[in-house]
Parts: sequence; C-alpha cells; structure tokens
Amino acid sequence: MAQPPEQALIERLAQASREFDATSRDAERNCWLAVHRHVHGVLPSEYDIREVPEELYLAVLAERRGHD
Repeated sequence: MAQPPEQALIERLAQASREFDATSRDAERNCWLAVHRHVHGVLPSEYDIREVPEELYLAVLAERRGHD
C-alpha cells in the first residue's frame, strides 16, 4: 500500500536531517534545517529568521526520534 504524500515527505525530511553533520546528534537543529530547506529552497544563512511550519517540523522530529 502506498503511503500518503504527507507521510512520505515527513520520512524523507527525517532522513535528510541525518545528513547535516557526521554525528547527527542535534536532532532538533537538523530537523529544522531539513524543513527550512524544503520550505524555502535553501539552507538558512546565519541571520535567516524565516519561519518554518511548526506542524511539519514537529512531525519530522517525531519521525526521526522514532527511528533513532
């Protein structure tokens, strides 16, 4: 059975969050980076204050924590 698009996106972003550093220990930061890149098309700059959808961020974080 195919997964709903939302779940597939969440899983893809959770996987992408593991690629931001060698240890992948900062799950919150890395999930935020993955969601930011998905929403805005680029990683944030040092002073980037654009918001990301909280619901999506929390879903990605929960997915990642469920598989760490």
